[in-house]
Amino acid sequence: MKQLLLLVLLIAGIQLSAQSNSELIKYFEAYNKQMRAQGDIQGIINGLTHLNVLSPSVARTDTLAYIYMTEGKYLQALNTIGIDKKADDSDIAVQVKAISLKSVNEPDLALIQFEELFKRDPSPSVAYELAELTLQLNKLADAEKHINYGLANSKDDMKHTYYEQQSPYQVALKSGFMYLNALLVYNKDKKANIDAAVDVLDAALKASPNFNLTQLTKSELLRQKQMLQSQPTQGN
Repeated sequence: MKQLLLLVLLIAGIQLSAQSNSELIKYFEAYNKQMRAQGDIQGIINGLTHLNVLSPSVARTDTLAYIYMTEGKYLQALNTIGIDKKADDSDIAVQVKAISLKSVNEPDLALIQFEELFKRDPSPSVAYELAELTLQLNKLADAEKHINYGLANSKDDMKHTYYEQQSPYQVALKSGFMYLNALLVYNKDKKANIDAAVDVLDAALKASPNFNLTQLTKSELLRQKQMLQSQPTQGN
């Protein structure tokens, strides 16, 4: 009799817990909907986090990580979604990992994710990221491959945003690949190829006169050239 009573109480507790959990899910779904209507990003994050605790969902986790990423909270995005490459990752998950890893200065890990993005959906914008990362890692042959793809496939309406100025600005994506090509030429021989790299930068500036980063890079290369010319030659 005592065992039967315990069993009844246990079943009742489970039913009550399930009902309470269901009510909480409905509450936070309504809460999340209201936060979206109000444009309250932190409220959306809080709502999704509560929902994910109550009823875990891969899609919800991806969405939460994506919101963190768009808010510049890259570590939180990675803590939410992880950093490992997974074959069953959604496109959003791969994108979040790629951008967030690059933003926290993990180029080797970011490269893996961007390669997966490009494998799934080749595009000049992803090729730009790959070219930039491979240049950073001194993988010049890979960088050249991605740059050539970008130069061949960039359309006139494609843009890339740069942030070295106080106000971000955009230039034609093809000009961006020309800039990366100049860096590639320079890195192949940092003494002999300065003039050739400057010529490529001049072409990029002609195509996009507002390309401030290219102008800064050109000035730096010309400064290096002047320093090399001022150095005494061996044997003097």
